[in-house]
Amino acid sequence: MEVTNQQETWNQPNNNIPVFKVDPIMVLLLSFITCGLYLIYWNIKVAEVINAVSNREVISTPVAVFSGCCLPVNLYFYYVLGKDGLPNVYKRTGELNKDQSTLLIILGLFFPFAAAMIVQGDINRLYN
Repeated sequence: MEVTNQQETWNQPNNNIPVFKVDPIMVLLLSFITCGLYLIYWNIKVAEVINAVSNREVISTPVAVFSGCCLPVNLYFYYVLGKDGLPNVYKRTGELNKDQSTLLIILGLFFPFAAAMIVQGDINRLYN
């Protein structure tokens, strides 16, 4: 006779997720006012939230830091975020799973402030 132990996750609190709820307009304003330096801090905090939601390291801290300074790493950051990170957020919030990696790469290339606003809006749904 085979016994399997399945963990129930529907009744576990979200206490292990760090709180990083910022209005997306504030992300835009702070990024513009600081000439993009706020995005380095923002990348680190988003990486912490995504790693906590995923229960594994999806985005490492060095990648988050360098993505604020170096364009190819920035594109990689948004690709991994759209492909591996945000689907876990959608699963946690019960929303329809969608792949936003292409949109985030294009916006990250031309207007990274807008890509950050989209991601922050999705992360804010964790705290509702």
